[in-house]
Amino acid sequence: MSEPDGRYAAPHGSSASPGAPLPGQPLADQPTEVVEPVQRHDRQDTVVGMAPVYPAPRTGDTGAPSRQWDDVRHDAPRGNRTDDDGASTRPEYRDAPVVVRRADSVAGLLLLLAGIAAGISLLVVWIHGGGTGLDLLRDGVDDLGDPQRLADRGTWEPLAVVYGGVALFVLGLLLFIPAKTHRLLGVLALLVALVVAAGVLVPLADAQWGLQRWAVGAWFTVAVGGLGFLGALKALMTGPKVGRRH
Repeated sequence: MSEPDGRYAAPHGSSASPGAPLPGQPLADQPTEVVEPVQRHDRQDTVVGMAPVYPAPRTGDTGAPSRQWDDVRHDAPRGNRTDDDGASTRPEYRDAPVVVRRADSVAGLLLLLAGIAAGISLLVVWIHGGGTGLDLLRDGVDDLGDPQRLADRGTWEPLAVVYGGVALFVLGLLLFIPAKTHRLLGVLALLVALVVAAGVLVPLADAQWGLQRWAVGAWFTVAVGGLGFLGALKALMTGPKVGRRH
């Protein structure tokens, strides 16, 4: 049996493993080392009870938060929202009664009809055998400079009816404007309606309450006073409407 070649003998005192290559040994004669594959075990770590962490806000050149952070903040629950200072804010709800602004359409319509009746009375005859309302109005305008003559001739009644109808028409338009209450306009309409009623009842009383001489125009004057009185009462009786703000 032949002696092993000294080239393959490990030096004395060497701690090289049996499979380690020797110095000077050709690469073809070196033993091959088998490396076992490393086995990986997938592990999934879960953390229970932790809230999601949102990314910090990014500021641009203008110092405004980025769109991504703004979307994250808006996606947060609405019941407990956090402001920029870190304090929790909740929406405030008010249940206190408030006065609702509204228009008084019924009273406004009545006053508008009163004004229209006054305008129609100018086109027709008030007293049988007399002139139209427009003729009586002109006589009253001519007597405005002399109050005594205005009272003696009784030409103030057409002025009271016609000008009162114009005032009621304007007040009727104002009643369509929404407001908390229209009682002030109702008081003004009531005063005007009383003046119109005086312009109708005084000449009727002078005629011993005889209605035989009344023509169509006189009945329109009665409509002016009656519709104005009803519209004024409706505006006075309608109080403010109270609602609730949610």
